[in-house]
Amino acid sequence: MDAHARPSGNMHPKPGKPVPPLLDGAQEWFYRFAASGGMPSRCFGPDYGSLPKTGPSKDRLRLEIVSHCWNYANILTYQLSSLVLFPPSGIGVCMTVFYEPSDSRTVEVLEFFSGQKTEGVRWNFHALPKPYLQRRAIGRNLAALNTSADWIFFTDCDVLFRERSLELLGRELAKREELLVYPRHHMVSELLPNHHEVFADYTRTGMIRDIDPGLFTPEERTRAVGGFQIARGDAARLGGYCRGITYYHRPVRRWRKCYEDRTFRWLLGTQGTPVDIPGFFRIRHAEKGRKGKAVGGQ
Repeated sequence: MDAHARPSGNMHPKPGKPVPPLLDGAQEWFYRFAASGGMPSRCFGPDYGSLPKTGPSKDRLRLEIVSHCWNYANILTYQLSSLVLFPPSGIGVCMTVFYEPSDSRTVEVLEFFSGQKTEGVRWNFHALPKPYLQRRAIGRNLAALNTSADWIFFTDCDVLFRERSLELLGRELAKREELLVYPRHHMVSELLPNHHEVFADYTRTGMIRDIDPGLFTPEERTRAVGGFQIARGDAARLGGYCRGITYYHRPVRRWRKCYEDRTFRWLLGTQGTPVDIPGFFRIRHAEKGRKGKAVGGQ
């Protein structure tokens, strides 16, 4: 599965309509209330009960990984490097990254990796206008509706896929019939300051970068949240990522805290099923690129 794509913009979200701040806040509260159990999910999403009871089972499972990057080029290099350094075996991976063209450092990283030939990996990079990129559910919904994969992994650019993680995940997913799963455990770094050597300028250290596993300690999850949401492909194609809730697909001027994952679980009717797969790592970083200043002083 050696295919490569240069950064492009083939997915085009439909523009949302701006609303007054007061109404926006009221809508956010309403959907958080609804997703907490205040309303039945069938009012806002499809009937997932219409899907087959068993998930896909095949020798070579197809997985799409969906990530976003805005001013996190130094961290994105670790994520994409992990696929090059630890190429998946027995599973076909499509690595989708949404980005904004004015983020020149991220574009530089994507252009480099689009030229890397990695067995089992297809690069799939898509540009979005910044107001669309700032609402993570927009890109996730576009990917969900367009995916041809058996499973789709909604992640963040600070998540790494190290030794055999995707190979073992593929074996596990081939046996699964649930709509949503997540790694029960992953390795997480301490909160790294901006001056940490991990964030050294990649123009001096090289684009393909490994990281010291000694920086990480185990962490346990109790539900599919943040960058660890793995949904069945047929469920994604049916309901997108909160497809029926237009509020989560409205462009915004600044990065919005993502409550969509709670809503996504509510619509699917599950908190997710844990799977015991080693090799997933997450870099914790003190400097927030989404607030304007890039990680690593870029």
